[in-house]
Amino acid sequence: MAKGTHTTRGDFATVRQWLEDREWHILAPQAQKSVATRGRLRADDPECPLRTAYQRDRDRIVHSKAFRRLKHKTQVFLSPTGDHYRTRLTHTLEVSQIARTIGRALSLNEDLIEAVALGHDLGHTPFGHGGERVLNQIHPGGFRHHEQSLRVVDSLEKGGRGLNLTFEVRDGIVKHSKGKTHPILTDPGRRPVTLEGQVVRVADIVAYLNHDLDDAMRAHVLSADDLPSEIRDRLGDTHARRIHTLVDDVITASLEGGLHEIRMSEPMLRLVEGLRAFLFERVYELDTIRREFERARKIIEDLYAVLIKDKDLFRREVGPRDPSLSRAQQVCDHIAGMTDRYALDLYKKIFLPRPWMRL
Repeated sequence: MAKGTHTTRGDFATVRQWLEDREWHILAPQAQKSVATRGRLRADDPECPLRTAYQRDRDRIVHSKAFRRLKHKTQVFLSPTGDHYRTRLTHTLEVSQIARTIGRALSLNEDLIEAVALGHDLGHTPFGHGGERVLNQIHPGGFRHHEQSLRVVDSLEKGGRGLNLTFEVRDGIVKHSKGKTHPILTDPGRRPVTLEGQVVRVADIVAYLNHDLDDAMRAHVLSADDLPSEIRDRLGDTHARRIHTLVDDVITASLEGGLHEIRMSEPMLRLVEGLRAFLFERVYELDTIRREFERARKIIEDLYAVLIKDKDLFRREVGPRDPSLSRAQQVCDHIAGMTDRYALDLYKKIFLPRPWMRL
């Protein structure tokens, strides 16, 4: 049916075909259309009659074991006892919500945005970025959580078969990371190829800056008065206002730029970099938090070493050796997939003495 012609569900053999046609009529010309995907790593089952390719990817991620484990992985504060601190799962949901708000305003593909957002942190280690730093130092070849996220969806889920996601979702997942400085890169080679992937990348920044600040205030690490006056005056004096200010700027700046890339205005980008620097100085590098992560460092280092050395423990914990992978890679995958509490429990089981019992 010609583009621009009004269509109804009855005009198509399946719901999926109807949804794909609607995308051509409703979404912006620059949006990634489901029917135009570059495809999957390997031939998949027949197309779902009810869901587009990106809806199917989203569902595969939500139903994965790696996604469920995010609820017990640290965001900033290690194993928080309070009910209202963020975990890696709640962070992921906040990124998804913010990204979909931006995507809807720009008439982009929300299904693709949601799939990338829900999958972007599947490869995160226990104990947050502290755990990532440890594995990066001790594992041959290093460790980067965004690359591990891609490894999870490509190779580790479903007993080694992976989720077989589309190229666009995989690209958005592996290119979401920002680094410590200059969070929004202008180098096209390091940005996701789709605008939807770029939306998630920016939404990740908006989400974690604001919820890490919010959690730091909840933990009494910071107070509202500690925020630099320029950030407080221009971004807003509440969590909701800061998010609104940043989201509004992303939408406006991206439209003013002709929707060729997802961007922030230069003044807002300077504020974002200032807020990141403030959080690194006053929260992420705080002595009390650093001490807790040093304890987490020992847990990961010791688990890594003993799983490499002890063949019986390796066999019990990791399973039969995969001849295509080194033991180091299998141990790294296993530790990266652990939740905080699983790593703590395994450490206690292996290294801490237990009360003697009569046999």
